[in-house]
Amino acid sequence: MSVVGSLIFCLDCGSLLDSVSNQKSVNCGTCSREYDSKDFANLKVVTRSSDDAFPSALKLKQSVVKTTLKKDELEEGATIKEKCPQCGNEEMQYHTLQLRSADEGATVFYTCTECGYRFRTNN
Repeated sequence: MSVVGSLIFCLDCGSLLDSVSNQKSVNCGTCSREYDSKDFANLKVVTRSSDDAFPSALKLKQSVVKTTLKKDELEEGATIKEKCPQCGNEEMQYHTLQLRSADEGATVFYTCTECGYRFRTNN
């Protein structure tokens, strides 16, 4: 057996078998059952961790909701009396999206009706 540290268990007692290279057989250290090393020659062990197995601060900050907007969706919105910081126009269009977690405020996107200047704020 050439794989060291693979997860191979005894079929009789369930103990983890030692994997030793260049031996004809593998013996269980608990119940002494003997296995032919050829049985494990082409064995491939694949392990996977679940998404929540290793929690981290960075993963917690990732948003569960992915939002993709089309260009024309950004240009639509209600018109309000708000002064444009770029040109001083008194009207802007706005729309809101919930981009952060549900317990936080929505993001407001503003577009100037005169010069097209865009900015956003988080409520």
